[in-house]
Amino acid sequence: MLPAVERILLTLWVGSLWVTGFMVAPLLFATLDDRSLAGTIAGKLFGITAWVGLSCGVVLLLIRRLRSGSGGWRAWVIAAMLVLVCAGQFVLAPMIAELRAAGMTDTSQFGRLHGVASMLFVVTAVLGLWLVAAGQEREISH
Repeated sequence: MLPAVERILLTLWVGSLWVTGFMVAPLLFATLDDRSLAGTIAGKLFGITAWVGLSCGVVLLLIRRLRSGSGGWRAWVIAAMLVLVCAGQFVLAPMIAELRAAGMTDTSQFGRLHGVASMLFVVTAVLGLWLVAAGQEREISH
């Protein structure tokens, strides 16, 4: 049962990353004339995606611990993804929101923060894709 739950959670997390970051957000900016509105909606979607990731990631780490004791390399990748999500959600997103609220979206500071947040997001998405591509480890029969 745990392997199935693990696959479902990983699929949910990584799927949400790729759909939000590489399909929905670009579509918002390409479709809406109001870039501020597109940014606001995208920001809310990225926030939801972060909470999905945090929830799935914590449960995935617990499952890894239950299944293999130490968790192995997959646990390290999941932990790294969680650190990146936390940095984006709890450090960068509030700073970006503050600049947005102050109307400073055209500043170099906003651009830098947005660039770093985007880079962390892409790295998280690629790490997740790597986990998906690696597949599940085979159960060892005793």
